Amino acid sequence: VQLQASGGGLVQAGGSLRLSCAASLRTFSMYGMGWFRQAPGKEREFVAAIASNGGSTYYSDSVKDRSSISRDNAKNTVYLQMNSLKPEDTAVYFCAQYRKTIMSTYDYADKRQYRYWGQGTQVTVSS
Repeated sequence: VQLQASGGGLVQAGGSLRLSCAASLRTFSMYGMGWFRQAPGKEREFVAAIASNGGSTYYSDSVKDRSSISRDNAKNTVYLQMNSLKPEDTAVYFCAQYRKTIMSTYDYADKRQYRYWGQGTQVTVSS
C-alpha cells in the first residue's frame, strides 16, 4: 500500500494550497482517509478526515473554517484545500488511511486509528 502526498510548498500568509494524496490500493473507496500534520518539535496532529463515500467530513478547530477535504474514489485520491494560510500552518502534512470501513465520530482524530501513512509533503507559510 502506498500513499503519495503532494502539493506542498512555500506560500505567503493568506495564500492557498491544495494538497493531494494518491493511493495505490484497490480498496481505497472502502476506507476513510485523514490528513495530519507535524511541525518541528511537535507531535503529529489531526487536521481533517473524510468518510469512505465522502459523505462525512471532520476538521480540527484550527483549520475548520479555512479548509476543505474531499476525495475522488475513481482516482484513488484525497485532497485537502487550505485557504487563508497562516505561519502556524507550517508543517509536514501526511495523509493516512483509516483502519476501519466505518469512520467513527469518536476516533477519527486519533492517529492510532490510521494504518497506512504517506511520506508527507512540506507546507511552509511565510509571514
